[in-house]
Amino acid sequence: MSSYEALAARYDALTADVDHRRWADYIEKQFQKCPIPIHTVLDLACGTGEMTCLLAERGYEMIGVDQSQDMLAVAAEKGRQVRGEAPIFLQQSMQELDLYGTIDACICCLDSVNYVTRPADLRRAFDRVHLFLMPGGLFLFDVNTPYKHQKILAGQTFDIEAEDADCHWSNRYDEAAQRVDITIDIDYHETGEHFREQFSEYSYALDTVTALLEKYGFAVAKMADGESFGPVRADSPRWIFTAVKQYTQEVQ
Repeated sequence: MSSYEALAARYDALTADVDHRRWADYIEKQFQKCPIPIHTVLDLACGTGEMTCLLAERGYEMIGVDQSQDMLAVAAEKGRQVRGEAPIFLQQSMQELDLYGTIDACICCLDSVNYVTRPADLRRAFDRVHLFLMPGGLFLFDVNTPYKHQKILAGQTFDIEAEDADCHWSNRYDEAAQRVDITIDIDYHETGEHFREQFSEYSYALDTVTALLEKYGFAVAKMADGESFGPVRADSPRWIFTAVKQYTQEVQ
């Protein structure tokens, strides 16, 4: 088992505090306000497919995309248990997104945008989403805020106990690089195996994200706090953006 395979197997336990159904309810409310009917939905950076499968069971035609083969293996197993039309899963990075046709909406949840640590790659990802999204379609995503990275996560450690393993999560904020470096150590009880996975989250400023959306032909329809789904605050740990693809675009 690779370290990332070990992380994929434990990912749902690490995110057990996330209320996926509450998130799905919020997403559907935004779908209902969209200028066009929403049927085909892309879950970008879908991870283990929890949201992909939840929305599939609510009647949407789902496509899940992730660059991790190990995450997608977990997602595919979940997909086989979906009541109704099973999702399609594709192994791709955000910036190399390549679909077979258009989509009505794209969602990208749980700070996946922050994992794109090069701004040039995020620009490419937004451009690819715009390419496949129908005019009037919706792009909904969330971002961990610089406030969260600097004031909440920096220097913090978390211990998560699962049935078969213990997980230790540590964060270090690199001010010069504008990112949080994350280390996850997983220790399995029965085998005594130890796995370590390291990755980073980039701190995107609010004006950077809104400027990118405008540049690539999106109009921000709504911004919300990622905890309450209410108005954005100065200390919001997460921003949720709901953007609509404009019918005309000029990319400079």
